[in-house]
Formats: sequence, structure tokens, C-alpha cells
Amino acid sequence: QVLLVESGGDLVQPGGSLRLSCTTSGINFPIYTMNWYRQAPGKQRELVAAITGGGTTNYADSVKGRFTISRDNAKNTVYLQMNSLNSGDTAVYSCNAQRRISAATNLNYWGQGTQVTVSS
Repeated sequence: QVLLVESGGDLVQPGGSLRLSCTTSGINFPIYTMNWYRQAPGKQRELVAAITGGGTTNYADSVKGRFTISRDNAKNTVYLQMNSLNSGDTAVYSCNAQRRISAATNLNYWGQGTQVTVSS
């Protein structure tokens, strides 16, 4: 019943831009922190950007100044605008919805991921 679906992944040239979208259903979207993660071949999954229900944002150092996360609570959707892309950004990007249920435990829902490839 809970569903997160990403879209917007593509093959782009270095220096190009791309906007990812993640639409959700089955959750009380406004109270969830929304995150974008990425995983490149042979590497661990890393947190790229986060936005709280109140609109506070955080970014990985590697994408600061280039990526922007935003949300539209009326559409139950989170976005990731990616500019000045380089080969290091090539990865599968996944959407995550997170809600704290205890001091040490979070409830997480995940999308299926969308491929971003930066190549000339």
C-alpha cells in the first residue's frame, strides 16, 4: 500500500542538468523527512540530500551548490534538481521516506531507484 516511485533518470553530458521526481502514496507525507540516496557500482549507498517536513534541507558536501532538494506536500512529491553534473554523479538514485519511531529507530520506505549516467 505504501509506494514510492522515482522518475527522471537519464543519460546526460558532463555539465548538464537533470531533475528527479519521487511521488508517494500510502503515507502521511507532510510528517516524513524525505531523502535522496545514491549508489554507484562497487560503492556503498550514500545520502545525497534531505528535507524535513518543515522544509529544512541538508546536502552531502560533494553536491552542495549543485543540487537542490524540494518538496510539494500538495502533490506528495519530492524533487532533486541536479546541475553541473559530472562523472562522479553517475549512480542509481533512490527516494526514501523516513519517520522517527523511537530515539534509535526510524521507519523507512524506499523507491525502486532511477539510473543517472553522466558521460560524454
